[in-house]
Amino acid sequence: MSNEDITLTAGDAEVTVQPKNGGRVGGVRVGGIELLRQGERFGCFPMVPWCGRIRDGRFRDGAAVHQMPLNSPPHAIHGTARDGAWTVARATADEAVLTYDLVEPWPYAGRITQVVALTGDALTLTMSVETYDSSFPAQIGWHPWFRRNLGGEDVRLDFGPAWQEERGDDHLPTGHRLDPKPGPWDDCFGMPGGVDVALTWPGQLELKVTSPEKWVVVYDEQEAAVCVEPQTGPPNGLNTLPRLVTPLEPLEATTTWRWTRL
Repeated sequence: MSNEDITLTAGDAEVTVQPKNGGRVGGVRVGGIELLRQGERFGCFPMVPWCGRIRDGRFRDGAAVHQMPLNSPPHAIHGTARDGAWTVARATADEAVLTYDLVEPWPYAGRITQVVALTGDALTLTMSVETYDSSFPAQIGWHPWFRRNLGGEDVRLDFGPAWQEERGDDHLPTGHRLDPKPGPWDDCFGMPGGVDVALTWPGQLELKVTSPEKWVVVYDEQEAAVCVEPQTGPPNGLNTLPRLVTPLEPLEATTTWRWTRL
């Protein structure tokens, strides 16, 4: 199948999927209004096989220590799959299935599958990491860049996290949990009942980002966009809270964005 951009449609919603550009969702248009910041590095990209920063680019798996490239010195950030070309396994009018085989610098063999499914009022993203070989730690997450402004008032964020991870000077969680503080944020929050964040563009649109996962990073320090990133663990989680992918048990995650016109 071709790896050119794919356009999914349902009702008045239209989604662009970019297999060659890291398997990212390049755009989400509702009633002709683009919700995601445009550009090669923006849209919404998959964070896999890790999310956020790894301290000094190093993670330990048993006795072995692995070094990842420092693409956000002094750390490694956001996984490797967003830098590769994904393969289209199948595509219909409203759903695309993409795969990506893990390669160096990631030290383990494995396959990532991402499903992008559109309905008239929601987009659901599902990802799995599988191995047929040795087990390894991994994380799954998504990094959407929602436009701060759609032509009216700036977006408002509303969510009720149970805690905020204390962030050290190196931008990584210290391991201490704090009562949530007001923004601006580049911070990880715990939501034990599942991620549930509402973005409201007053008079235009409300969009809810939900996920059964318990962690979300919120980044709103840039003028053009705000990021709400559900993920399977905190930044540096390969070291602090690893989730193991085994031949019997893949790592799976999902998130849904549901919108209502106001």
